[in-house]
Amino acid sequence: MQKAMLPRLIVAAAVLAVAIGTTMVRADEAATRTADRLTAGQDTLGKSIFMGKGTCFACHGPEGKGTPLAPDLTDKEWLNITGELKAESIAELITKGVPTPKKYPTPMLPKAGVALTDAEVQAVARYVFSLSATAK
Repeated sequence: MQKAMLPRLIVAAAVLAVAIGTTMVRADEAATRTADRLTAGQDTLGKSIFMGKGTCFACHGPEGKGTPLAPDLTDKEWLNITGELKAESIAELITKGVPTPKKYPTPMLPKAGVALTDAEVQAVARYVFSLSATAK
């Protein structure tokens, strides 16, 4: 029974992904990002939420490199974050969502339309921050 539900869950995640989008704003320099250091525990939890409950992977891809639905999270370009790129600004974007994306076809619902706790949002934000913190 559980195996039979997996394809349905994948389809449901993909449908949800169409309703989700995110955006990016050009970050200043990598040096400004170093204040948001990532601990190993946060990286593991954030990645597991990104790849699972948070459904982030459905739009951003499993490596966060983007899809036609949502942007690359591993580069320096961020469209909907103004000022210094920090995990806190990413968490705010995740929490509020992106009702009107600048480059992608669908909006991102607040917390991706998923019941994420504040701690889970923070963990995902730190993970996403770590993806772009080393971008060239």
